[in-house]
Amino acid sequence: MKNLKLMALFMSAGIVLFCANSANAEVGYIDYQRVLESYPAAQAAVKEIDAKTLELQQYVLEQEKQYKNLSTPLQKQNFETQAANTLKSKQEALMKLQRDKEAQILNQIQTVAKSIMVAQRLDAILSDQVVFVGGVDVTDQVISKLKGQ
Repeated sequence: MKNLKLMALFMSAGIVLFCANSANAEVGYIDYQRVLESYPAAQAAVKEIDAKTLELQQYVLEQEKQYKNLSTPLQKQNFETQAANTLKSKQEALMKLQRDKEAQILNQIQTVAKSIMVAQRLDAILSDQVVFVGGVDVTDQVISKLKGQ
């Protein structure tokens, strides 16, 4: 349901763009998912995040083993507190890394898309999910330019 509302919002925005501009307005569109799958830097970011996630899972397993070896309730309580704090900070670092990588990749894709928009004299570049009919597909151009960086 959320996706339908979002799609309707994007379609409305597209219609407004068409109506606001002249009849000769040119709009490009991009398959963002295909760009992400084809962009080496995006794939490297996914691998880095997956590796950090695996490290976090290994940390949790190690902590569970250490916890089982503790004998007194006080030791267990202190260990739980310390491990919970460390786990929370590691999770926050992982989330920050993920947000930073996503923002970096998005920024790079937007920069390339803007340059293509200017070079082809397009009025806008939208998501392919918003464009129902018409427009110019610039996905391959974005991918090739990103790979050339």
